[in-house]
Amino acid sequence: MSIDKEIVEDFVAESKTLIEDLIDLLEGMEGDFSQVKKLADYGNNVDRIMGGAKNLALMAPSEHAVHMIGDYSALCKAVGYKASQITDNEKFFDICVALLLDATETLETLLARIHEPMSELKKAIPQTFIERLRWVSEKFSADYSMSVDT
Repeated sequence: MSIDKEIVEDFVAESKTLIEDLIDLLEGMEGDFSQVKKLADYGNNVDRIMGGAKNLALMAPSEHAVHMIGDYSALCKAVGYKASQITDNEKFFDICVALLLDATETLETLLARIHEPMSELKKAIPQTFIERLRWVSEKFSADYSMSVDT
């Protein structure tokens, strides 16, 4: 099974545009708890990257980086949606926005290195970031949804 390089490049180009939008969105709300609901927009946009990656993954060998990018995007989406539901913890909101900024920048790095082996890409994600992500994930109770109600 192989994946068409041109399709991958189109996916990366579209994703880079979305990444720029995501970073602008997060930077615009940084420190402004009144914009907490905009994190749902973050979740929706990163979902587009996830969907593209998951679709490409259907055509890719199991060791292709697109699998990791899809899973990583799903994690960003879940944190974005859950954080959009924070109602009374401004400090936790700030932590989530900062984490998502770091996560989005890491996603940008993963996309730029999409043709590298997954084993190399895993090294691009610092262990301290993984620990922070786990900590934030544990802070969300079961009351927080991983999707947005429509």
